Amino acid sequence: MHTELSSNKIFSSRRNMILKRAFDIAFSLCFLCLVFPFILIFVFVITELTMPGKLFFVQKRTGLNGKTFKCYKFRSMKQNAHADEHQATKGDKRITRWGQIMRKTSLDETPQFINVLLGDMSVVGPRPHMLKHTVKYSALIDGYMKRHDVKPGVTGWSQVNGFRGETKELADMENRVRYDMWYISHWRFALDIKIILKTMTICFGNDKNAY
Repeated sequence: MHTELSSNKIFSSRRNMILKRAFDIAFSLCFLCLVFPFILIFVFVITELTMPGKLFFVQKRTGLNGKTFKCYKFRSMKQNAHADEHQATKGDKRITRWGQIMRKTSLDETPQFINVLLGDMSVVGPRPHMLKHTVKYSALIDGYMKRHDVKPGVTGWSQVNGFRGETKELADMENRVRYDMWYISHWRFALDIKIILKTMTICFGNDKNAY
C-alpha cells in the first residue's frame, strides 16, 4: 500500500510529469535528428545485404493505463509467423547474425525514440510487453498492471539491473515487475539520468541477457 501511495503521489504531480515529458521530447528530438539518421542508413544497408525484407518490425504492446500502441523496432529476425507469440530465446534460429549484433548493442530498439516523440513511450520506464504477456502475467502476478500507471520506456530500472530479455520462469517476470514498481515509487529526474548512463555502458559491454 505504501508503494502504491508513493507512486501515485510522484506521478500525479503536474510538475514531475511536465519535467519528464519535456526531457522525453528534447532527448528524442536530439537523438532522432542528430544520431538516428546515421543509424538508419547503416542498418538499412546491412539489412538489405544480409536479410532482405521489411526494415522495421512493428508490434502491438501494452502502454500507459493498459492501452495498446504500436511499438517500432528494427527487424532482427527472419520474417516468421510467431513473432507476436514467442519471445526471443538464447540460440533462437529466427535471429540472423546481423540481428544478433543489433540486439546485443540494442540498435534494434532505437526506432522506439519515435514512440517517445509520439508520446506512446518515455525514454525511461518499465519496458512494454507484448499483448500476450500482459494477459498471461496479469493473471499470475499480483499488482502486475500497476506497472502501466506510467509510460513504458526505451530502457528501465529492471533492464539495467539484469532483468532483460527472456523470462524463462515466473520468478524472472516477478523480479522484473518488482524492480519496475521500485522505479515507479522512487522516481526522480536524477534516477532517469542514472539509468540512461548505465544503459549506454551496458550497450557497449557484454550483456549476457542480450539475445
